[in-house]
Amino acid sequence: MKLAMKLRTRLFLSISALITVALLGLMLGLVSVMQMAGSQEAVVRSNFVNLDLGLKLRQTLGDQLIIMLSEKPDPAAFEASKQHYFQLLDEGIAHEQVGDAVQYGFSQAKKDYLSFLQAFSESREPTHVLSGNQVLTEKFNALRNGLITEHKRALDNINNTQRKARDRALLIAGLLGFVGLAVLIIGFITAHAIARRFGAPIEALAQAADNIGQGNFEVTLPISSAAEMNQLTRRFGIMAEALREHQATNVDELLAGQQRLQAVLDSIDDGLLMIDRAGHLEHLNPVAQRQLGWDSDRLGQGLGTALERPELDEQLQLVLRGGTLERAPEDLAIEVDGESRLLTYSLTPVSHTQGHILGAVMVLHDVTEQRAFERVRSEFVLRASHELRTPVTGMHMAFGLFRERAKFPEDSREADLLDTVNEEMQRLMQLINDLLNFSRYQNGLQKLTLAPCSIEDLLAQAQDRFAATAAEKGIELLVEVQGPLPRLQADQAQLDRVLDNLIDNAMRHTAEQGQIRLQARRHGERVIISVEDNGEGIAYGQQGRIFEPFVQVGRKKGGAGLGLALCKEIVQLHGGRMGVYSRPGQGTQFYMALAV
Repeated sequence: MKLAMKLRTRLFLSISALITVALLGLMLGLVSVMQMAGSQEAVVRSNFVNLDLGLKLRQTLGDQLIIMLSEKPDPAAFEASKQHYFQLLDEGIAHEQVGDAVQYGFSQAKKDYLSFLQAFSESREPTHVLSGNQVLTEKFNALRNGLITEHKRALDNINNTQRKARDRALLIAGLLGFVGLAVLIIGFITAHAIARRFGAPIEALAQAADNIGQGNFEVTLPISSAAEMNQLTRRFGIMAEALREHQATNVDELLAGQQRLQAVLDSIDDGLLMIDRAGHLEHLNPVAQRQLGWDSDRLGQGLGTALERPELDEQLQLVLRGGTLERAPEDLAIEVDGESRLLTYSLTPVSHTQGHILGAVMVLHDVTEQRAFERVRSEFVLRASHELRTPVTGMHMAFGLFRERAKFPEDSREADLLDTVNEEMQRLMQLINDLLNFSRYQNGLQKLTLAPCSIEDLLAQAQDRFAATAAEKGIELLVEVQGPLPRLQADQAQLDRVLDNLIDNAMRHTAEQGQIRLQARRHGERVIISVEDNGEGIAYGQQGRIFEPFVQVGRKKGGAGLGLALCKEIVQLHGGRMGVYSRPGQGTQFYMALAV
């Protein structure tokens, strides 16, 4: 602390001396200029007064001379002019500079004027006072010449004052220049001393800090003539040694952590690809190497280039910007050693604790066997549906003929059994039709017949179809359309099937006096159509499987579990996506987002 105080004291004294010299020179110049300006102003003002009074005296004397030379002098006018003349002389006497022995002065002018008046009063011929009176002429000339002399003296005083001011200004300028030179010399000496004592050591310390920041702790520390810098250098060396020891410890811990992380990544059953912020591959675990048939030479390449799927780069950039994929991506078809593999993948951003994205992770899962099983299952369901449809249809027709010919009382046991058989056969026919339709969609056999479709008409017709059922159950069925919506290019019959399925589900899970709302609104480049009820809702843990085929979760079970799966297939075939939002006990909303 004492060394730091010494350094601050030196810097303070150096800068203070520099500022003091500059302020003294500035104050000296300022005081001199103010004194010079004050004295010059007083002299010039006094001489200008003398000039003005002299001019007025000569004009008044001229007026009196005209009165004297007139044929009929006006005594009153002459007396008034004489009084004015005395008044001007008194003002001039008041402004005289006492002590100047060679000046003419207004006091002498007053004496000469009195002598002139006395000579004029003694003249016998007033009209020819100047032509024949030698004494009067001399008195007049003495008065006039004295006034002229006073006028010239005032002009000379003004010129002398200006010359003195110029000389003094040059002196002040020289003084300020000298002060400025002194300040420059002192500042140069101070700056040179500071640079010599502190500049080079500080630059050396900065270079050492850069090397340490780059991980190079073998640095050379400077030695300075300043004790303060040597103290700083010693402390810097202690810090560098502590950092060296800390780095060694951290490196060991980091290597151990990397080994643990590497072991965890390598033990994951799915393939894992690490991607940096620029979209280049950084790491892939052994599972991914086996799935893709890659070696480590693929590292550093772009994701789309490495997988030969350019569309992956667009998806990756969307994820790196913080976005999400709107729909589940298609399977990756990979050829490895002559064997075809199907891989599903997901892209997830890797975020820093502060929020910014550092990169992304791609998880690969081999679904080759699962897709083969699904294909076999789909083909079996399709064939079984076709095979079952014909005999079941024949059985249903035969049973219908049997019911028409069999005559049983309506309240008999036989009539109840026939009604039960008929209902079950209709359910069986509906199940076979659902299986057949779902299989056709999954196998790509179902084609759409696209045409302009009015969303308002689509919802209004769905409302009409269920109006009677809703009235029977006491359920309020509403249609809400926000703003004018564009017409869709869609297969209206297929969308009617989706709406019918969703409304039927809502009817079955809405209590009496409940409410179902059919809504439509525009969101960007998509139109959102939803069916919302205020029934019992769906548990959060079950909402993820609601659209899987042959799965019934929550709510009231029944049927084969193909209705919502079929709806999702129809919506995806239109290029849209389907989702659900539900809170247990507060109702459920199924929605589909279709491109405009």
